[in-house]
Amino acid sequence: MWNLPNKITLIRILMIPIFIIVYYLPLEWNHIISAIIFAVAALTDWVDGFIARKYDMVTKFGEFLDPLADKLIVVAALALLLEVYATPWFAIPAILIIGRELVISGLREWMAKIELSSKVKVSMIGKVKTWVQMIAIAVLLIASNQYLFFTSLGFILIYAAAFMSVWSMIHYLKQAWPQLMGNGD
Repeated sequence: MWNLPNKITLIRILMIPIFIIVYYLPLEWNHIISAIIFAVAALTDWVDGFIARKYDMVTKFGEFLDPLADKLIVVAALALLLEVYATPWFAIPAILIIGRELVISGLREWMAKIELSSKVKVSMIGKVKTWVQMIAIAVLLIASNQYLFFTSLGFILIYAAAFMSVWSMIHYLKQAWPQLMGNGD
């Protein structure tokens, strides 16, 4: 259970309070430092997955913990960014991203309960969505509504991530639709 990939994932979760504390420190560069912490945490997502697959260290615990760690840090970051970008233009993609995570988490839990979790395994669109949203969040953390180029880029990326969130949610729901309607296996 406590192999290297799972330890790395746990470190990612433990980075969340550090990320939040740094974000609120009364320092001139707090947003840039918090963006770096967020980016490092995001990179650990790739690292732990790479190690787990390459060295055959995939565990059930890791399959549970890894997506949970991603969701926790993304939701924490979006909540912090809602203070900076307190407009409907940021709230809409943030709600779409968070809402998608809730829907898919519930769907995966239900599909596991009926022993059909293989029908909603992580897809390539889900992976790309995760990376786009991680990059968008890091860019918006750096910008902190002070640098027009980064703010504009961050908004473009967060809308792309929101679009991919909805697209991937539809993909997963289509996979599970027969079971949801009672017509499946």
